[in-house]
Amino acid sequence: MKRIYFDHSATTPVDPQVLRAMLPYLKNDFGNASSLHFLGQRARAGVEKAREQVAKFLVCEPKEIIFTSGATESNNLALIGFVRRARALDPKRKVHVITSAIEHPAILEVCRELKKEEVDVTFLPVSHAGLVRVEDVKKAIRPETILISIMYVNNEVGTVQPIREIGKFIRETNLSREKQNKIYFHTDAVQAANFCDCRVDFLGVDMLSLSAHKIYGPKGTGILFVREGTPLFPIIFGGHQEWGVRSGTENVAGIVGLGKAVELLNQKSKLKSQNLKIKKLRDKLAREISKKIPDAVLNGDLEHRVPGNVNFCFKNVEGESILLMLDMEGIALSTGSACSSGSLEPSHVLTAMGVSPIISHGSVRITLGKNNTEEEVRRLVKILPGIVARLRKMSPIKK
Repeated sequence: MKRIYFDHSATTPVDPQVLRAMLPYLKNDFGNASSLHFLGQRARAGVEKAREQVAKFLVCEPKEIIFTSGATESNNLALIGFVRRARALDPKRKVHVITSAIEHPAILEVCRELKKEEVDVTFLPVSHAGLVRVEDVKKAIRPETILISIMYVNNEVGTVQPIREIGKFIRETNLSREKQNKIYFHTDAVQAANFCDCRVDFLGVDMLSLSAHKIYGPKGTGILFVREGTPLFPIIFGGHQEWGVRSGTENVAGIVGLGKAVELLNQKSKLKSQNLKIKKLRDKLAREISKKIPDAVLNGDLEHRVPGNVNFCFKNVEGESILLMLDMEGIALSTGSACSSGSLEPSHVLTAMGVSPIISHGSVRITLGKNNTEEEVRRLVKILPGIVARLRKMSPIKK
């Protein structure tokens, strides 16, 4: 059976060029990048080349790139490291953080932990289309607000948030604030890197998180961009790697793979062509599903959305049942965030968008990548209506 993969928001296959770049550091150039001998310096050269590749993509200085184990660690470092540094400077200071209700758990759970440390957190609502409103950001700011963290692209419904507009407003707000009361801005750009402009000055962000395995790189590697002058405490302690901000022996092969994956993103004309192809397939998929399956509800704004994402709710059916039946047909997709796949709770993203819990249990996320074909889309469109119809006949509940 030929297997078809439609779950690129969960992870992507490693690009062959990325794998080739990594292999020497898994075999001959296996040294510790902190060692002074020849093998160590070969490893160090690989790490620093990758740092330059990422800096070129973000249009920042290489010294502003910190390598991590992935975006979850990057997000933890950005929020916890920043808040604890602010608290260290003034233990009695009131601290307020703003985020959105549709963030990835790697942000939401961090914010819940910060609340235990008496940090006040505002979770912004979103529109029915899944978009954060800049006006809501403006209204939420207080004198004690020190950090705003809004994801660039939502991992479940693919909506592109107005990061540049929020960044511009924060810059304007900071002009009227004293330096010690500056608001800093972080974005989780994990789902954006394949499709959106991630230049940090263009966005107006002070910190930005990326993960290699979402951009056809290896798992277990990510970065946090930290603009020079942004105060940050480490959250992992040990050696002095990454300027003392992130201790631990560098995952050299993974970092090299991340650098190569980012370098491929910098091939702008090829990337544009690739994303046009993905969007064409996605739009066909969305049209055919809407036409062939009754009571199929598209979640999220199709205009302000990355090309690879389509998310539907199917009434009177469970999304997990659809997923399992498609898997038996050799087709892989998901019901939402892979990081929340063990939860029986309805999607927090769809709930925030106003979708009822009963209906949201019938949600399916289909995310396309650069290797998907029109034949694969046709196969999904051929099989999915029959699966939904069979499951509806079996359903005891009519919603």
